[in-house]
Amino acid sequence: MFHENKKLVQEVSGWLRVYDDGSVDRTWTGPPEVKFMTEPVPPHDEFIDGVATKDVLVDQTSGLRVRIYLPEQQPKHEEEDNKVSEQLKLAIILHFHGGGFCITQADSYMYYHIYSKLSRSANAIVVSVYQRLAPEHRLPAAIEDGYSALLWLRSVALAEQKEPWLLSYADFNRVFLTGDSSGGNIVHQVAAQAGSTDLSPLKLAGGIPIHPGFVRSERSNSELEQPQSPFLTLDMVDKFLGLALPVGSTKDHPITCPMGSCAPPLESLKLPPFLLCIAEKDLIIDTEMEYYEAMKKANKDVEILMNKGMMHSFYLNKIAVDMDPETAAETERLIAGIKGFVEKH
Repeated sequence: MFHENKKLVQEVSGWLRVYDDGSVDRTWTGPPEVKFMTEPVPPHDEFIDGVATKDVLVDQTSGLRVRIYLPEQQPKHEEEDNKVSEQLKLAIILHFHGGGFCITQADSYMYYHIYSKLSRSANAIVVSVYQRLAPEHRLPAAIEDGYSALLWLRSVALAEQKEPWLLSYADFNRVFLTGDSSGGNIVHQVAAQAGSTDLSPLKLAGGIPIHPGFVRSERSNSELEQPQSPFLTLDMVDKFLGLALPVGSTKDHPITCPMGSCAPPLESLKLPPFLLCIAEKDLIIDTEMEYYEAMKKANKDVEILMNKGMMHSFYLNKIAVDMDPETAAETERLIAGIKGFVEKH
């Protein structure tokens, strides 16, 4: 093995190994039947199941890339002219993937299967960001990438950069941020940063954190009492955040605890409407609810979408979605709820 002269200094079971020379191995070593969910899906310009995808380099200097999902549009009759074509402009959902800031990427199958479905169901363009990963790139690197992607969308809206799919189909007045788990943390941070910036002609219409990784140094009751799941264990929470947060930080850092005393007061932030998606049996539901209560207290526009009986990131688990009718039904409820929120704003 090529690791024989290296010393293992950190391991997150199945997901990641860090060695003493700074190298990181993200090869999946868990159950082989799960491996397909971690593997990359190549982009396809042709429509497959109603969605086409492509990868776009958005910054030559940094190498930042995004994956774009475009839903197929049904041809309209010619007499339904320009008025209809204006109505057919599609909302943009800017997506930040999860993985504790340390694992997975925008092209991982677990995201492809659900965000191609969301693009098709909501008839929206999904733009998913290839974020830099920790520990090679500790926070706030992933947040900087998320915000850079938002500014790139603005530059396309201003015709400073060209992206044919977006220029042809996108409604830049309806840009939503969404993210899974740690990606939900990025939603809050990017939305807060955007609130103090003139993004015109682009408009941030909403934020949709899904099972955001909001925690604090002191364990919550749900962390101690809720069952651990394949997508979230206490070991993953502690180790991933230990590798991702700025050196010397605790989980009370504003990125992981935006409702805490170390974070900017929520009252001071200019935020769009939020749809907070939570799962009843999520290991970190207590601190997600603390965030919700803090947002309400700060008079922010926030509503909850609760999936009963479900664990953290249940909808990313394609095996469960395919095999378990309850998981499949709750995944449909989640997609429908997000679609409704996007249509409402």
